[in-house]
Amino acid sequence: MKTYLEPTQDAGREFFTRGITGPVVMLNLLRFRAIADYSATPALAPESAISGEAAYQLYMQHTQPYLEASGGELLFFGKGGPFLIGPTDERWDAAMLVRQASPEAFLAFASNEAYLTGLGHRLAAIEDSRLLPLLEGMDR
Repeated sequence: MKTYLEPTQDAGREFFTRGITGPVVMLNLLRFRAIADYSATPALAPESAISGEAAYQLYMQHTQPYLEASGGELLFFGKGGPFLIGPTDERWDAAMLVRQASPEAFLAFASNEAYLTGLGHRLAAIEDSRLLPLLEGMDR
């Protein structure tokens, strides 16, 4: 099974060449690891093992100030469950909606050096993810 943890260069290029002006809402679908895997970033690892969900909460606590400083806003964070319409063998533990003022604001946030120091919590937490940029209205 292929997993998705980071955007590809092609996907990033396509996002930034779409000519989007104005706000973008990012739909995040998240599947957590049962136990967080800090092998790539051992300096961030807690003293004892924690769940992927707990590691993601550490990521969110670290991220919130940088998100807000970039003009971003957490609109929604909620627990997932079985699909009402969708594959019965696919599960997402959480869904999140984050609004950014523009693609440029998103890039500034995502490349902020201080923000990046806590990215290891996200990598430790996530087994798989999806990120879908959403634009308001049907004509965009």
